[in-house]
Amino acid sequence: MAIVVDLDVQLAKRNMSVGEFAAAVGITPANVAVLKNGRAKAVRFTTLDAICRTLGCQPGDVLRWVPDDEDDENDGNSAVSREKSGAGLVG
Repeated sequence: MAIVVDLDVQLAKRNMSVGEFAAAVGITPANVAVLKNGRAKAVRFTTLDAICRTLGCQPGDVLRWVPDDEDDENDGNSAVSREKSGAGLVG
């Protein structure tokens, strides 16, 4: 995935636990783990707003784009390959 979630970095900077953060944002600790581990397929703008309000940061402090390696593009796991096969699409 080309979008990296740096939530763990922001939490560490603020000495905030996942539990505290989840409660402040209004999401479950399990969903925080999904975000931190890069397994989220989407984030609602209302959730992103709550994350930024809680951390006092900009969306770019939490999310960043990095290009896929050329090797990833050739192994069938690229976004184009997944889109063509229908894999990885959410609802």
